[in-house]
Amino acid sequence: MKNYLAILALTCTLSIFSQNHALVIHGGAGNFTKEDIGSEKEKEYTAKLNEALNVGDSILKNGGTALEAVEKVIMIMEDSPLFNAGKGAVFTSKGTNELDASIMDGKTLKAGAVAGVGDIKNPICAAKEVMLNSEHVLLTGKGASEFAKKQ
Repeated sequence: MKNYLAILALTCTLSIFSQNHALVIHGGAGNFTKEDIGSEKEKEYTAKLNEALNVGDSILKNGGTALEAVEKVIMIMEDSPLFNAGKGAVFTSKGTNELDASIMDGKTLKAGAVAGVGDIKNPICAAKEVMLNSEHVLLTGKGASEFAKKQ
């Protein structure tokens, strides 16, 4: 296997395996049952996870890196109101969102992360920028937001 990547995010586990790579995503877990979600909502989750998988698989099949695939797959999940990430994040007791994201490059073992941000649409992109363009591994809150705006 040339590339292996795992992405964690929210509801059911789906995967694609090919000769050269494996892509596994998880839609998360929560304090609910299938009956609580309902069959229509379950179809929405499955469709969005399949969309994310297919994008990641396409990137890898077309010579993209695992890092590129991870970022794009997570962006799809962050842009969806279905998942507790990005657009679908759970509100704090103050009615705000505090988002976190981290990413690691298996080839270089470099990592980047942001935490406690509320004004970044795709925290995974900011985490990647921290990894690639700063001397830090983790930036939080206002500092993370200021760094992301400069990228």
